[in-house]
Amino acid sequence: MNKKKFAIVALVFMMIMSFSAGVLAAENPGAKKDIVDTAVQAGDFNTLAAALEKAGLVETLKGKGPFTVFAPTDAAFEKLLKELGVTAEDLLARKDLAEILLYHVVPGKVMSGDLKDGMKVKTLAEKEVTITLDPTRVNKANVVKPDIEASNGVIHVIDAVLLP
Repeated sequence: MNKKKFAIVALVFMMIMSFSAGVLAAENPGAKKDIVDTAVQAGDFNTLAAALEKAGLVETLKGKGPFTVFAPTDAAFEKLLKELGVTAEDLLARKDLAEILLYHVVPGKVMSGDLKDGMKVKTLAEKEVTITLDPTRVNKANVVKPDIEASNGVIHVIDAVLLP
């Protein structure tokens, strides 16, 4: 039953975000979408979007930026839930949810070509992540799709949730 409630909340959130994105696009048809709208439109970041909403970080990532976001997919969140033995509701209720999410965000726009092997980057959670190349990884998460540009930064899709 809890999964159904979560799915309904996520669906309503996506519908609201899609509507607001459509209104903004109609006002400025040549503009790129911000990081949140870009992720929502991609359709593979429903858990991330719900977590951002729950943690009160949507407006932050819709802000001016620029930001670099290492965005875990829904499959990455499913893997984490299984590893931790918790439900999505349990994860969204964590007191450190905002810190976990901010650990995925780096100030500035860092494209994949800017990355260096062994590079340490400070996140908005005030903790560092380590970048390795060949294959490109953030800590132990693989970057599966780099350089998705948004109006206020860039998204690099990762296959695992980073935990500080």
